[in-house]
Amino acid sequence: MVFTLPQPTNLPSTNVRLPIQALHGQLIQWRRQFHQYPELGFQEQLTAAHIAETLTKLEIPHTPGIAKTGIMATVDSGKPGPVLAIRADMDALPVTEENEVDYRSLHPGKMHACGHDGHTAIALGTAQYLAAHRDSFRGQVKFLFQPAEEGPGGAKPMIEAGVLENPAVDAIVGLHLWNDLPVGTVGIKPGPVMAAVEHFECQLFGQGGHGAMPHQTVDTLVISAQIVMALQGIVARNLNPLQSAVVTVGQLQSGTAFNVIPDSAYFRGTVRYFDPNFAGYFAQRIEEIIKGICQSHGANYQFTYENIYPPVVNDRRLVDLVRSAAADVLLTDDHLQTDYQTLAGEDMSFFLQAVPGCYFFLGAANSDLGLDYPHHHPRFNFDEAVLPVGVELFVRCVERFCNA
Repeated sequence: MVFTLPQPTNLPSTNVRLPIQALHGQLIQWRRQFHQYPELGFQEQLTAAHIAETLTKLEIPHTPGIAKTGIMATVDSGKPGPVLAIRADMDALPVTEENEVDYRSLHPGKMHACGHDGHTAIALGTAQYLAAHRDSFRGQVKFLFQPAEEGPGGAKPMIEAGVLENPAVDAIVGLHLWNDLPVGTVGIKPGPVMAAVEHFECQLFGQGGHGAMPHQTVDTLVISAQIVMALQGIVARNLNPLQSAVVTVGQLQSGTAFNVIPDSAYFRGTVRYFDPNFAGYFAQRIEEIIKGICQSHGANYQFTYENIYPPVVNDRRLVDLVRSAAADVLLTDDHLQTDYQTLAGEDMSFFLQAVPGCYFFLGAANSDLGLDYPHHHPRFNFDEAVLPVGVELFVRCVERFCNA
């Protein structure tokens, strides 16, 4: 299929080598192919097949079917040296696309609304360049095309399948195209850079009755409202104000009529924090609040809590390596943010628990072209001018790490 080429973009000064600039059209073609055929977690059959077909054409050895749909590819320099892994997630979201572009999603109710199509294209472009320039580095580079980052999580199953072994990976890097940053900007930070993601849900059981006779009831709607408000006090009054965390109730259901006091209520939400030492704390504190308020009203409850992803914690040495590469590529200091964090979560965290590494953000928003909708929005899109910048950053990381 022939796609409409993007409008030219005035990127900040970048130092992208000519062979990588020459890949720009191919990167766009790959990205748009993935964008048109989005697939949800562990269902990335078409995506994986296209990746495998491309790797075969590039004569890059690879293993498909890891953790159901994941792929591991290896570019070997033929010289002894370290092993660096590059991770790219492949899955899309259950979102109906509203963009009017000729590469819009052809799968109803599914959309690449977070940039994973771009991540996969950048990783393929990096593999193509390194396969053609094996003399530029020592050791090996493993490319991990991961399923199900948006849920239920594909990083851990890939690790359990052995992608970090045989040979053992010494370090790992990854990037996230990011519409909270202008195109061509890099955000990076040592230590926690993305938050833990945890989920809770609670069912309340009381006694319903007539809206005019509340004394005969145990009003679960009022109880749930008190709990929701009390949960906000955990961050406001139980945590050190210098520590970042958030407790959000995103769903609350109770009642079916205006004049009936409901006998049950249901709510659920999410917890986010940076400090790994908080693991287990919020589950205990939230249930204490629910239990206390329910006891004071004579209600019962059923509470469940799930730890989804731990915080994404970057290794300082690898952050320094990526930061030096970014400084050489971007050329202007104002496009390198060295203390960037977000309370969004990512299962790249499991890779970073297993080996040292760095996960960084590559700005992809361009408000002049209307490409600045937030992630997970039905009109999310990004400036494709950033794709070769991503390849250049990865290549420089490989050259610095493997030749050190």
